[in-house]
Amino acid sequence: MEARGTPEASDDPQRWSQGWRRTVLATGMLAYPAVTAVGIAQYSSGAARVAGDAVVAVFCVAYVLATISVARGNERTRSLAFVPLTVLFLAALPFAHEYAFFLCTVIISFAALHWRRYAAALIGGGALAAVVVPWLVRPWHSGPGWLEAVALVFTALTVSAFAEIADSNRALVEARAEVARLAQLTERDRIARDLHDLLGQSLTVITVKSGLARKLATAGSPRAVDEIAEVEQLSRQALADVRAAVTGYREVTLAGELACGRELLRAAGITPELPASTESVPPDRQELFGWAVREGLTNVVRHARAARCTVTLSPTSAEIADDGTGAPAAPGNGLTGLRERVAAAGGRVEAGPRESGGWRLKVTVPAADEDGAA
Repeated sequence: MEARGTPEASDDPQRWSQGWRRTVLATGMLAYPAVTAVGIAQYSSGAARVAGDAVVAVFCVAYVLATISVARGNERTRSLAFVPLTVLFLAALPFAHEYAFFLCTVIISFAALHWRRYAAALIGGGALAAVVVPWLVRPWHSGPGWLEAVALVFTALTVSAFAEIADSNRALVEARAEVARLAQLTERDRIARDLHDLLGQSLTVITVKSGLARKLATAGSPRAVDEIAEVEQLSRQALADVRAAVTGYREVTLAGELACGRELLRAAGITPELPASTESVPPDRQELFGWAVREGLTNVVRHARAARCTVTLSPTSAEIADDGTGAPAAPGNGLTGLRERVAAAGGRVEAGPRESGGWRLKVTVPAADEDGAA
């Protein structure tokens, strides 16, 4: 048995429509054949009473079988089930008189539940028959069947309301499941993007520094030990960044990326021209521009074959430019992820060759007043 609270038990969209609530409602409808049996005892005796009770018993069996079959999704049975139920209702009329319309209540409620398009017509027709038939059949010596009509209308409307609530709950459960699925996909994309951005630069720095350490060690320079120590520190930091990205608590700062970028460019033999301060950038854009600087400097080291790299900051933009001869063969995951971040902030990304040579990556985010003016 599934435990309460598990996803299987609580998130099944069919739980409302085919669970214990529907079973209780369907079972409760059997009270109406019992009332019909009371009418048979009042109007019939001897063999007629036995025959009438047999009709009611068969009606109950047919109704239970029809309910079970419909709950299992057999659409054809749903239509065919009304034939024997209707025949049994008509057969009960001579024995139960107006009480037989309690069987009609079961049939109309069952029909209104599955053919809601015609529910109003079915309920209206059933109620009219419950009122008129006992009055028209003079040998019954009874007036209009107001009680049976009221019971029919009230029960059918209750069943219809239950069906509407069941549909609403099913839709809510399905919507919640869809929201959870989309949230999972979004989180997966975030982790993939962050891991690329974080490891892309970190592994590039480690690769560059490892190569530099190898050359220094070959030349017998004592600086090789320092470079190896920095590689170890970078590896530890990369591991911490990965863990933070997975848990969603990592932070990227513009100042930190400039400091790391300066070391990255120096290790790659590229002269850095980076701003000494980030005060010109508003606080709400510091992290976004930090991602831009990280992506831009990583691409410079990987692809540019440049001698010099310049980072220019303003309140609304961050630009990374180099004087190299290389360029990314095609937009990668890093640039795609950066475009997504910038687009979410209402900005744009420009990436391409410069007229004076080299490559340029520029991120622009309009100021708040500019957004309002636009």
